[in-house]
Amino acid sequence: MKENILHIKNMVCDRCLMSVELTLREQNLNYINVSLGRIEFENQLSAAQFRDLETALNANGFEIVAKRNNKIVTEIKSLIINLVYEHKDYGTKKLSEILSEELNYDYSHLTSLFSKAEGQSIQSFQNKIKAERIKELLEYGELNISEIAYKMDFGSAAYLSTFFKKETGLNPSKYKLKHFERKSLDDI
Repeated sequence: MKENILHIKNMVCDRCLMSVELTLREQNLNYINVSLGRIEFENQLSAAQFRDLETALNANGFEIVAKRNNKIVTEIKSLIINLVYEHKDYGTKKLSEILSEELNYDYSHLTSLFSKAEGQSIQSFQNKIKAERIKELLEYGELNISEIAYKMDFGSAAYLSTFFKKETGLNPSKYKLKHFERKSLDDI
């Protein structure tokens, strides 16, 4: 990985991106791009710049990922969150294929690293992210269950309901009525 790229833990949404960009501007650091879990700088940071940035990011709940394996886990999480929230079209590719292609590692290696670091499988993590997204869409009240099923690439409303009940213990209609508390994505 390039020396001018930092991987950041706990970047899970657009507000996180804005917060990190604001921090970079406050630190007067020139960067090329900020994406979920990643900052690409024009030049490598000095030791002092790195320490100051690390302190500022930590104050906002972010963490610079130093170990290579932790960077890979952070990239896996960022890709999954992007897949669930932005619905990029990968055609009929499976998650394992997408991760392998995007990260240039064999899926068995990725799943082994992820399971050791997170104590859960990649699929389990993806299911939790999907469940949180479904909760969010239910709370907005703009889409019915069939529309949410379509938006989330479930084959049917029944399949979404079965999935949601397995993940949360409630069917979508009961959840919608009670509005249980959602989890922050960086706590999953």
